[in-house]
Amino acid sequence: MKTVPHPETLRRAPVQRRSAERLTRILDACADLLDEVGYDDLSTRAVAQRAGVPIGSVYRFFGNKRQMADALAQRNLERYIARVTERLKGATDGDWRVAMDAVLDEYLAMKRTAPGFSLVDFGNQIPVGTRGEPNTRVADRLTDLLSGYLGREPDDDLRRNFLIAVETADTLVHLAFRVSQGGDDRIIEEARQMLRAYLARVLD
Repeated sequence: MKTVPHPETLRRAPVQRRSAERLTRILDACADLLDEVGYDDLSTRAVAQRAGVPIGSVYRFFGNKRQMADALAQRNLERYIARVTERLKGATDGDWRVAMDAVLDEYLAMKRTAPGFSLVDFGNQIPVGTRGEPNTRVADRLTDLLSGYLGREPDDDLRRNFLIAVETADTLVHLAFRVSQGGDDRIIEEARQMLRAYLARVLD
């Protein structure tokens, strides 16, 4: 999946296919190195070497490693929304339980498999950029995505409901992954049941 970050996270948006492919290689290298060395030891030079591009290519898109991590977080969000959308294709409209499982399960899948996700996810793990509160952005995207599926207006009440659910899931999933490297299944199940209880109260 070659999702390009939103242009606002880049110094210069890629125009040609070759430039977009280079940006993808840079972000892929950034994600891999985050897993290997962590954010503190990440450097633009190391990313350029891993991506096989001149250092100037990195600076064409990013002024520093924070902007690069910011763009990776945005790409993660775009990929996550695409995964949830794909998961819900063919599902029965209106079943919020199916939607909730898709939202939680795809987040867990990325947490376990997506390079760099454990350190960056959607921007919560390190102080990246000035894009606003990451969980608010996630909740807003999920509201826009799921409102039609649920047959609800994407109003302030629904956005608040989803923000509370996202904040709850975020806190408990991170706890699960602090307790166990692969995510403690018992904590994850508790999180799922808490989300079901809350959403049943506000969506049924």
